Amino acid sequence: MSKEINRFLAPSGQKIKLKEYSTHYNGDLGKKEGKAMLGAVKEKLSIHQKVLYAENSHSVLIIFQAMDAAGKDSAVAHVMSGLNPQGCQVYSFKTPSANEYEHDFLWRHNLALPQRGRIGIHNRSHYENVLVCKVHPEYVLNERIPGYDDVRKIDKNFWKARYDNIRNFEKQITGNGTVILKFFLYVSRDEQKLRFLDRINDPSKNWKFSESDITERALWKDYMEAYEEAISETSTDNAPWYIIPADKKWFARLTISQILESTFKKMNLKFPVLADEALAKLEGYKEKLLTEV
Repeated sequence: MSKEINRFLAPSGQKIKLKEYSTHYNGDLGKKEGKAMLGAVKEKLSIHQKVLYAENSHSVLIIFQAMDAAGKDSAVAHVMSGLNPQGCQVYSFKTPSANEYEHDFLWRHNLALPQRGRIGIHNRSHYENVLVCKVHPEYVLNERIPGYDDVRKIDKNFWKARYDNIRNFEKQITGNGTVILKFFLYVSRDEQKLRFLDRINDPSKNWKFSESDITERALWKDYMEAYEEAISETSTDNAPWYIIPADKKWFARLTISQILESTFKKMNLKFPVLADEALAKLEGYKEKLLTEV
């Protein structure tokens, strides 16, 4: 399992090239077998979640980033389906509000971090600030950062500082007990085209499609370069990036769930063990309940 998972890992401190990763890999698995495996993994995740909640020493933050139609929403739904909603929180980040623009770019993401014992899922994340904003640097002007009142001033040093901020942010929260998993759902341009056409042809999916989908698709090369740089700069041992082949949604969901389950195993979580005095009291309560009339 670990060898298979490492296939999707973006190594820390290395420059990655997306062309070296597959969008359609599914090993030797068939869809039917993969779905059966996913069901089994979900059961394990449910148990891990209970221990995470009971131990109350760590939290888990799962980040999803991708191009449009890569399957982020369905991946979130499938990961969530095996978990207790009371122990999870999901945030889907949109364009910052006026109030959010009054703070630094990490502020709203800090507020959305999961509490100890909980799993947080961020559908899009603070990485939008080095992805969409990298492709559209004019968006940075909305932040009104002193010294950056002109797009021409947003240079390599600006992005270097922003990557530093992200790494420091993630180092801080992992040091406080949050385990971070970052997933880039890597869909091919051809598969995105098919999914866009499906949204157009199916009336029940028309609402998912917008003119901006075509506008952003035309910038595919720019986005791939932005993803390569962001992943290369911020995949660390304490907050790794996984590049998930997303042309086959069932395989992407299975792989994400397997990586999450493997991470839980490494955390070595345990149910709390009561002290002898507390255990003795429990025996007393048990006796009292059993002798009730």
